[in-house]
Amino acid sequence: MSIEELSALGVVTAAVVYLIAFMAHSMEWAAARGLPVLAAGEQPSPEHEKALVRVDMYGRMGLGLTVVAFLAHAMGVVLRGVAAQRAPWGNMYEFTISALLFAVITYLVLAVTRDMRWLGLPMTLLLAIGNGLAATVFHVAVAPLVPALHSVWFIIHIVAAAIAGAAFNVGGMASIIYLFQHRAEQSGKERTGYLAKLPSAKQMDTFAYRMHAFAFPVWTFTIAAGSIWAEYAWGRFWGWDPKETWSLVTWVIYAMYLHARATAGWRGTRAAVIAIIGVVSFWFNFVGINLFVSGLHSYAGI
Repeated sequence: MSIEELSALGVVTAAVVYLIAFMAHSMEWAAARGLPVLAAGEQPSPEHEKALVRVDMYGRMGLGLTVVAFLAHAMGVVLRGVAAQRAPWGNMYEFTISALLFAVITYLVLAVTRDMRWLGLPMTLLLAIGNGLAATVFHVAVAPLVPALHSVWFIIHIVAAAIAGAAFNVGGMASIIYLFQHRAEQSGKERTGYLAKLPSAKQMDTFAYRMHAFAFPVWTFTIAAGSIWAEYAWGRFWGWDPKETWSLVTWVIYAMYLHARATAGWRGTRAAVIAIIGVVSFWFNFVGINLFVSGLHSYAGI
């Protein structure tokens, strides 16, 4: 088996294990269904204690499987670079698996150091779908870089995009869970099930804001670095190429998110909706534009 085939196997394995991890986290949420919140000092009944143990077991299983998937995922990305004898960022397949690797690293660091395992359900679903599409739809054989990509600014541009994308994705997934938590709190009923184990909606909203506040200047730098690369490759800083245009659209969405929070007091649900629109725009820029629109950035190869 060649190095390129081993790389592809790593990505496929990661997609499958991420899916199993998502199932484990789904069982974690399902096992907590209906569990009431214990009052301060209240001792759990034997049945309640067993249920809590079961919830924690599924959660640990999901996190452990995510680590296994991450190792396979990292192997796939690294071996792709070895097979190509370059950084593995030359086409949509390579960028997708690399960007998702940055995202899972961010999630695992938060899960281990900040006890944010509650992000596991949406993150593993994103990782399973993303790597699954990469392996089955986006995959292309290793090929040399096109001349336009032979620039150090291309590498800087892609690394910055992947870092910003990781934060945007984690913030977007937190915003999705926020909507469920906020709805539960607004119902006026006592929270039960897995939502009772999560941070408050206000804490989730603050966390999502911090992730986006970090990602936005990095994304701004991504566009600036891309402009410098465009000058090197095509002799102009900006040409309204479809991907350049949609990168700006994504920038405007996140600028609206931060501006609305800072000036109009848009927090909570409205901010979360903008954040979710933003992460959809991010992925449309890197997937939809390549598939449906032709331009100077069309390196998908499929």
